[in-house]
Amino acid sequence: VQLQASGGGLVQAGGSLRLSCSVSGRTVSAYGMGWFRQAPGKEREFVAGISRSGSVTNYQDSVKGRFTISRDNTKSTAYLRMNSLKPEDTAVYSCAADEWSGWLRVGVSPLDYRFWGQGTQVTVSS
Repeated sequence: VQLQASGGGLVQAGGSLRLSCSVSGRTVSAYGMGWFRQAPGKEREFVAGISRSGSVTNYQDSVKGRFTISRDNTKSTAYLRMNSLKPEDTAVYSCAADEWSGWLRVGVSPLDYRFWGQGTQVTVSS
């Protein structure tokens, strides 16, 4: 499976971006999906995850109410809609996927995912 992330860029504080993660290989419904980010000098951290069914999601506390993860299995794509962006959201964002037997599982650790896309830079100016 291959993952391709896109949609990053430079935005002012308070602005919005939508990241996309396209999945090739097996049908995307086979995979739970997640978004992680890594800022300079910091460890990679979980941002949001979505189950294979799309009915269960999980978010890092700092992004709850501002970010929304979704998926469109017909387009083999997962999305991260980011609103009310803050300078502290600046990071390289990466999407991840793994095959789980359960339809409702959401992974929150990088160790939960075997497949990773390249990162896309998000920079939020103050």
